[in-house]
Amino acid sequence: MAWLLLLLAGLLEVVGVVILNEITRTKKKWLVILLAIAFVCSFSTLKLAMNDIPMGTAYAIWSGIGTAGGTLIGMMFYNESTNAKRIFFIALIILSIVGLKLVN
Repeated sequence: MAWLLLLLAGLLEVVGVVILNEITRTKKKWLVILLAIAFVCSFSTLKLAMNDIPMGTAYAIWSGIGTAGGTLIGMMFYNESTNAKRIFFIALIILSIVGLKLVN
């Protein structure tokens, strides 16, 4: 259950980053409320996951999901570079997340 909570926390982090990007692009002030909700939910879910998963592992996976997810969303929906080197390093982040799950 803790691992599912950690996955959810990471996905909520991605949602927050996407909202942050929308605030930057559109200047819509009301999105700040959604941003706060997404980040509060993300941190709260991360806290719950850390009841059973060591802090270092939980934080590394949470931030990895946020980093990889935000970058992939940027590539798919915001026309960001899909350079092969970028994809390679995102794959390394994902492999690292899987590796951390396997050793814990």
